[in-house]
Amino acid sequence: MKAADVMTRKVVSIGPSASIAEMVRLMLDNRISGLPVIDDRGELVGMVTEGDCLRRAETGTERKRPRWLEFLIGPSRLAAEYIHAHSRKIAEVMTQPPITITEDTPLDEIVHLMETRRIKRLPVMRDGKVVGIVSRADLLHALASAAKSIPTGAPTDTAIRDQLMTDLAKQPWAPQLNATVRDGVVELWGVVLAAHQREAAIVAAENIPGVKAVRTHVAWVEPVPGMVISEEEQTSGTVA
Repeated sequence: MKAADVMTRKVVSIGPSASIAEMVRLMLDNRISGLPVIDDRGELVGMVTEGDCLRRAETGTERKRPRWLEFLIGPSRLAAEYIHAHSRKIAEVMTQPPITITEDTPLDEIVHLMETRRIKRLPVMRDGKVVGIVSRADLLHALASAAKSIPTGAPTDTAIRDQLMTDLAKQPWAPQLNATVRDGVVELWGVVLAAHQREAAIVAAENIPGVKAVRTHVAWVEPVPGMVISEEEQTSGTVA
């Protein structure tokens, strides 16, 4: 999937000369937590978010530091923080330059940008203009849509086992496990060197259409002393 498949096309924006009060009202009225800042020429010049309201003089939350730390930080940064906490104009508190994407940007790249840049929304650009916004909420909507489309047929036990073994063989974390399937109930057998390997194998089995439950008989062995940490039987899901 790409940005065009999940983006919100109705873009609520604000101008750089608007006030902080206008920004707050727009966010509250539209139930959003960020706005692209677009100038009179229709060009994107920045982003402003609810995070820009956290350290504000009006609420008494502007940053306060010991004198010795202020000395180390220096006047330039302190002055910039003062502007951010006291300014009444969007242009002086917005983040610039904004990080943007295009309609063809894949979702995995969008998620990578959000994680590495610690941002919650990305403007979608076409020919220098904002044509949409992709937010974390939009990604949740895509996930909900994908979850609804998961097939729920009733494949044979043999097909379930074949798919599970194929899926496990593709995973770099997967140990050498065996599986049997009867009436949609998967039984996992073998040894793992880490508890998460067993849990991941259960998840892999649960994601296969037609699986009713997963039972594990997998021993967790500590690799250095060779001690068996756990080998009790576990059942996941509901057996019909």
